[in-house]
Amino acid sequence: MKVTVAKRAGFCFGVKRAVDIAFDMASKRDGVCTLGPIIHNPQVVERLAEKGLKSVTEPEPDTKSLIIRTHGVPLDMYEKISNTGLEIVDATCPFVKKAQQYAKLLREENYQVIVLGDRDHPEVKSIMSYAGTDAIVLKEGEVPGKLKMKVGVVVQTTQPVSALTKLLSSIVDRVKELKVFNTICNSTALRLKETSEISSNVDVMIIAGGKNSANTTQLANHSRVLGVKTYHIETSLELMPEWFSEVKHVGITAGASTPDWIIDEIVERINHIGGITGNGITE
Repeated sequence: MKVTVAKRAGFCFGVKRAVDIAFDMASKRDGVCTLGPIIHNPQVVERLAEKGLKSVTEPEPDTKSLIIRTHGVPLDMYEKISNTGLEIVDATCPFVKKAQQYAKLLREENYQVIVLGDRDHPEVKSIMSYAGTDAIVLKEGEVPGKLKMKVGVVVQTTQPVSALTKLLSSIVDRVKELKVFNTICNSTALRLKETSEISSNVDVMIIAGGKNSANTTQLANHSRVLGVKTYHIETSLELMPEWFSEVKHVGITAGASTPDWIIDEIVERINHIGGITGNGITE
């Protein structure tokens, strides 16, 4: 059984930066917490907790240093914790920061801001806090109601480009002035493209990453739409031998918050399963 692992599987730049900050601080001092899970990967959060760095919803009495998660936090929360006297380390992804800044700029220029994304996602909540009281969130395929004549658009960084294209086509003839900041992270588009390429050549796709990870779920959905049998898992423990019965070629990719060690364990487990019926070959 042949195994092909996507070259871009695993940590993106923003996640790697945040995780490195968290592990470095956990190794050097006590009383370090993250404001919310540092990333959407339970296994990484658990490893940090084992090193004494826990996730909190607000500072606790023994908190000395507070790390802001990759997804950012709403502006009012940021201002609140900034006044606590704690050491604040901002691990917000730079691309999310840019989306926040563009939302603020559009608000200041009197545009009604549309944020394309998942309204319940922490990243979108952080962006919305900069966007003004008349800002709205739209998910992919959702058509807005009444709009002002000046509309500005920013995008959750993990949205597909196709979602932005659909949104713009639905509003361009309804406004007098439209300003768009394409804040989609290039990593997202590249992962989707690579998933398409691998899916066309394999019998089964394994998508690794947190079940609450938006970009991992998007990869899994994309793979399914392409017609290949797809399984979204968090760890190698979820792999079932029957998934690979009569399978000759397995593809693996992973979301931006999936560490290399989880991917390696999945590859090792699949090669072991493949060894029952044939030699596991990884490329």
